[in-house]
Amino acid sequence: MAEVDVAPTFGSELKDGFKPASAWAANGISWLDDIQAFYRERSAIEKEYSAKLNALAKKYFEKKTRKSASLSVGDSPTMTPGSLESASLTTWTTLLTTLEARADEHERYGNDLVTKVAEPLKQIATRFEDVRKRHAEYAEKLEKERESSYADLRKVKAKYDATCQEVESKRKKTESAFDKAKAQSAFQQQTLEMNNMKNTYIIAVNVTNKHKEKYYHEYLPEVMDSLQDLSEFRTLRLNGLWSLAAQLEGTLLQQSTGQVERLSQEITRNQPHLDSMMYITHNMGGFQEPPDKVFEPSPVWHDDDAMVVDEPAKIFLRNVLNKSKSQLGDLRREVDRKRREVESMKRVKQKIRDGTENKDEIAVVSQVFAMQEELHQVDRKRLTSEVETSTITSAVGDVTLGAKSHNFKSQTFKIPTNCDLCGERIWGLSAKGFDCRDCGYTCHSKCEMKVPAECPGEQSKEERKKLKQERQEAANALLKPAGTPDHAAELPNLSRTNTMNSLSSGYAASAQRSMTGPLSPAEDTTPELPAAPISRPTPASTLTASTLRKNRVVAPPPSEYISELPGSAPNGPPVSRTSEQKGKMMYTFEAGGDGEVSVPEGREVVVLEPDTGSGWVKVRAGYKEGLVPASYIEVSAPSAIAPQHTGQSARPASTYSNSGSSIGTTAPAKKKGPAVAPRRGAKKLRYAEALYDYTAQSDSEHSMAEGERFVLIKEDQGDGWADVEKGGVTKSVPASYIQVV
Repeated sequence: MAEVDVAPTFGSELKDGFKPASAWAANGISWLDDIQAFYRERSAIEKEYSAKLNALAKKYFEKKTRKSASLSVGDSPTMTPGSLESASLTTWTTLLTTLEARADEHERYGNDLVTKVAEPLKQIATRFEDVRKRHAEYAEKLEKERESSYADLRKVKAKYDATCQEVESKRKKTESAFDKAKAQSAFQQQTLEMNNMKNTYIIAVNVTNKHKEKYYHEYLPEVMDSLQDLSEFRTLRLNGLWSLAAQLEGTLLQQSTGQVERLSQEITRNQPHLDSMMYITHNMGGFQEPPDKVFEPSPVWHDDDAMVVDEPAKIFLRNVLNKSKSQLGDLRREVDRKRREVESMKRVKQKIRDGTENKDEIAVVSQVFAMQEELHQVDRKRLTSEVETSTITSAVGDVTLGAKSHNFKSQTFKIPTNCDLCGERIWGLSAKGFDCRDCGYTCHSKCEMKVPAECPGEQSKEERKKLKQERQEAANALLKPAGTPDHAAELPNLSRTNTMNSLSSGYAASAQRSMTGPLSPAEDTTPELPAAPISRPTPASTLTASTLRKNRVVAPPPSEYISELPGSAPNGPPVSRTSEQKGKMMYTFEAGGDGEVSVPEGREVVVLEPDTGSGWVKVRAGYKEGLVPASYIEVSAPSAIAPQHTGQSARPASTYSNSGSSIGTTAPAKKKGPAVAPRRGAKKLRYAEALYDYTAQSDSEHSMAEGERFVLIKEDQGDGWADVEKGGVTKSVPASYIQVV
């Protein structure tokens, strides 16, 4: 048979096939009972043969004794020979003695078959079955973990559907409610709840997919490989006992040495992996990994899979991201520690197999699985935090930078206390809310993740009272919004298709009004809203199919059914922004690769990452972010933007037209910009983030602070070091101290 270079494994070849593999291993273990029964019957035969040989020798010893004298010296000797026997009798005695010795040899062989072969087979069969059952229990726990993840996702999906249903219900109430201001406020609050629940659902989908990937590509293959190892070890032990039985028979039957040697040679040909190879060959099937979970819109609230990134949603996402990032480092270190413990215990198990350590293998295997369960629990938390962090940062960036989170503590309020966010009373005798240890901010448990990260730091008693009064006034203003009755109709402009724009709505007539001209360049991009959340353009699902084909835009519905985004209304709360570095495009730039963004000439942009020597700058133009050539942009000095005051809204004019006339604008001629320096490898810049603090040991190394980001120049090439760029200078840092972001 041809030699196999690399023996395949259950984990890599048999996806999701633990139960049939476990049954196959159980059949091999139960087969040990048949083998040990065979050797017991063989032992009984040998003992019976020994007893018959002894009886035969005793019978002829007695006959010899009666005839010894007559055979030696005759019937009537003149001198009694005493104990002296003739040479023939002596030879006969030697023959009978040899027969007794052969009988003793068969007796010993029969006993050895029981004590050295049959009994060990019985013991290892029991031990192997116990270990196999432990594998089955552990695999069942892993499957329950996977099903638990799916169940959790279904629960989150159900909650999201419920919030969508509640939004639709409150929207309908705004049409018929007597107190439209109150109904409008309730609808807006429920909309924010829906957006947060949607983001939670999207995060849960990604977490479930990662857990599923872990289950099918790490946890389950590991258990199946361990099951294969158990089966192959059973074959090794069986081969050892077969060899021992053959040696015992070889000692007994010296004349049959050739046959015993051929039997031993035949035994040695039974390689442990051959049985596994045959099983794999006859059990390979068309495994298809279950598809990743995807975002499923609510049947009553049609939405897309894009993260909601308006200002209220960013507050929620910032708080989730802050929690995830704060515990990610500890979780990674805990995972590494527990993984080292598991590997150490596996080495102990291998030493037991090799015979270099005398311990109970079943106890060690149980310890390994117990440690792995603990490892999986921590690793699932780490994976959840990583997915939450990556999902949020990919949607809105690292919004925790510069944030000042509140130092919340779970609190039982013994006196009547109102929530500083929503203004409502915090009810309950148990810990139903939180308060900030530094500034005294109080909120419901349900409001914790909605609180903006704007803690002013540790405050005195008088300052806390003043802040409390200001916060309560702001919260009360939200509960009872001031203004004319027209404001009651200002519903948030959702990122989904507006319900009232649906052709099934009673206002479908407004959805049929369109413009005949093409979109102007100014309408092709979403305008930047200074000091206000960036609104996304109305999805194409609000337009009819024919309108989309002709590049037409739909006139907006009546103002009493659609409003601005929360916070962008004329009388919305003031919004402040920290100092930003802005710039202006001197030439029109068309994106030519991944990570780049197209920006027209004269467009103002916000500089997110300055040029570090690569000749490229990362900017934000409206709601889009990407790289543009440094030579195409004129950067101005950073300036602090004063808070907006209530009054006339700074929102640009709508891109919609109230008439049926066409738009006949002509795009100005574009100036050709200077030659663009190619980016590194014409690829998107890659970044790395420091996991731990590190102090440079030489001039060729960079010092790092935990959370600091760099441009990744070269990953680890096997020497444990990576090259990063910081301040335009490229140096080395330990590869284990950073992660690619």
